[in-house]
Parts: sequence; C-alpha cells; structure tokens
Amino acid sequence: MTGYLIRRLLQLIPVVLVVSLVLFLLLRLMPGDPTLDILGHEASAADRAALRTDLGLDAPLWRQFTDWIGGIVHGNLGTSWLTGEKIGAVLGDRLPATAELGVISLAFALLVGVPAGVLAAVKRRKPTGTALNSAGLAALSAPHFYLAALLVLVFALWLKVLPPSGYVPFTEDPVENLRHMVLPAVTIGSTIAAVTMRQTRAALLASFNEDYIRTAEASGLSRRRIVGVYALRNAIVPVVTVVALQIGALMSATVVTETVFTVPGMGTLIVNGIFSRDLPLVQGAVLMVVVFVLLVNLLADLVYAWLDPRITY
Repeated sequence: MTGYLIRRLLQLIPVVLVVSLVLFLLLRLMPGDPTLDILGHEASAADRAALRTDLGLDAPLWRQFTDWIGGIVHGNLGTSWLTGEKIGAVLGDRLPATAELGVISLAFALLVGVPAGVLAAVKRRKPTGTALNSAGLAALSAPHFYLAALLVLVFALWLKVLPPSGYVPFTEDPVENLRHMVLPAVTIGSTIAAVTMRQTRAALLASFNEDYIRTAEASGLSRRRIVGVYALRNAIVPVVTVVALQIGALMSATVVTETVFTVPGMGTLIVNGIFSRDLPLVQGAVLMVVVFVLLVNLLADLVYAWLDPRITY
C-alpha cells in the first residue's frame, strides 16, 4: 500500500503541471488588458507600460509560466496584482470558510443520501420508494442558484428562521456560524445527496440478486441484518467512487453558492479575482482547488481497499 501511495503521489505531479499550464494559458488568453482594469481607462500609455513591466506581463508567456511554477516549487504563490498581499496568506484566510462549508455539505449529503438510497431500495415497489426517487430527480434537476433562491425565500423571508446571507466565524459565535451555514450547505449538498441516493439504491438492488444474499435469506437472518450488514457493505464501494467524483462538482457549486450567500471563501475569491483581472490570485485559488480534488480521489482509492479487502494495489 505504501508503494502504491508513493506511485500515485508521483503521478499527480504531471497532472498538476498540465492543469497548471492549461489554467495559465486560459487566463492569459482572456480578452482585454489587465492594466486597464487595475489603473482605469484614464491611465496614460506610459503608466500602463510601466505596470506591465512591474507585473512581468511584457515577458514571453513561457517565461511567465516557468517563473510562476518556480515560485510554487519554493512555496511562493506570488502576490496579488491589486492589493500586493501574499496569495498564500489570502488563500489561508479564505480557506476555513470554504472547508467548513464543504464538510457540512458533504455530511448533509451522506446523512441524507445513503439512508434515503437504502429506503428507496427496500421500499422500491411502494409509494415511499417512488416518492424518494421523485425527490432525487427534482434535486438533480434544480440548478444551485434556483435552489438557493427558493431556500432563501422559504426559510429566510417567509418563515424567518434562518439568515438569508452572510457569514460569522465559528470562533466568534458557533451557533450563528451554523445558522448561516445551513442554507448554503443544503444548496450544495442536495445534488450530491440525490446522486448518492440513486447510486446507493442501484447498488443495493444489484446486490439483492447475488447468491450470498439469497444464502443469508435462506439462513433465516433478518431483513434488516441482511441489508445493513451484508448488502450495504458491498454496495458502498461504488457509492464511495461517486461521492469522490462529486467532490469536484462540490467545489464548482461552492463558487456559485458562496457568491449567492456572500460567504467569504474561495468561491467568492475566485469570482472577485476574475472580475478584477487579478490573475495570480485566480491561478493560486484554482490550483489549490484542483490539488484538493486530486487528493480526495486518491483518498477514495485508499478507502476502497479498506472497505473491500479483495481490492489490492
């Protein structure tokens, strides 16, 4: 397992390099001139040329890219073009809000999706199963911005039980922090919960036809024990795969949801960085998200082996 882990970590290096190159080129090829966004359209040509030199924009693209990668290798993500702050420090300030939102969203998705999938499989020929399937399809078809607006309308404006937006750090007021996190977490987690529910249901239905399930039934074991111990243990492996793949979708949803609910996390940082053409800031934030998603998928592979000892690497 240790050898496999080392190989996978080494394999991540070329992947990160390719993603970094594509990200760098996409941002640099965006239309417009960053110096106009920073200095304003009233700035003289001389001032803009001086700023281009200060930012290194007059250097060839390959030189800009290698300088950026070289800085990362030495632990330096660069500085913000707008504020001059160290990008590592800025990301460190924004990361806790996004990490907290992601953890709560994923917890919500698993706590809702797995039990709902089990119930939908067990009650597949009853109204309960049909209702759960319909709810899952509705959650999958609802865009995040639409669901966010609906939740704000119901729980913030009509019922007035939750705040419509904003963020309170957990260290300042844990209760208010969680109240502000409920609606964004439900917005993000609902889609993952629906995917998890459908995958759990499908995997369980497939396992119900396996020989070991029929043997367990013939042995007189209770239905609850058969489903909870035997069927679910084997069905959970593909569910882990789906959840790991959904982490990327979760991070994408975070960008939209944080903007809607004004949560000061990585999502709002990326959006603001794009609008202000603060390219080093966007590069650093997106690259951090990419590395995080890759590590989560690596972790998922390790979880497979833990859940199913037949899987070896």
